[in-house]
Amino acid sequence: QVQLVESGGGSVQAGGSLRLSCAASGYTISRYYMGWFRQTPGKERDGVACIDISGGRSSNADSVKGRFTVSRDNAKNTLYLQMNSLKPEDTAVYYCAAGDSPRWWFSLRPNDYAYWGQGTQVTVSA
Repeated sequence: QVQLVESGGGSVQAGGSLRLSCAASGYTISRYYMGWFRQTPGKERDGVACIDISGGRSSNADSVKGRFTVSRDNAKNTLYLQMNSLKPEDTAVYYCAAGDSPRWWFSLRPNDYAYWGQGTQVTVSA
């Protein structure tokens, strides 16, 4: 069974850091572009950062540029999101996703992803 499991979320003060991990099982991530998304109550799921199959190219949402870094370790079948200088507005449930469409190198659009994790809560206090 294909499965993505996020971990590393928690509660931190503004200005702090967290590192999220997404472990894949049932398949190897080396043939998938991957991304991180976040969602708050009453809001649509928004793209945060994404990365291509090899890890050579990535893209960040404007709201996190300069603060978040997405990376992947295909040998470990794991995706990461390093989050620095966290702000209260970063509070959300963060989701890992994988896509296999041949049309894209990567994407920040949720509809371009076929496989999703269950999410991990990140809470940033002022």
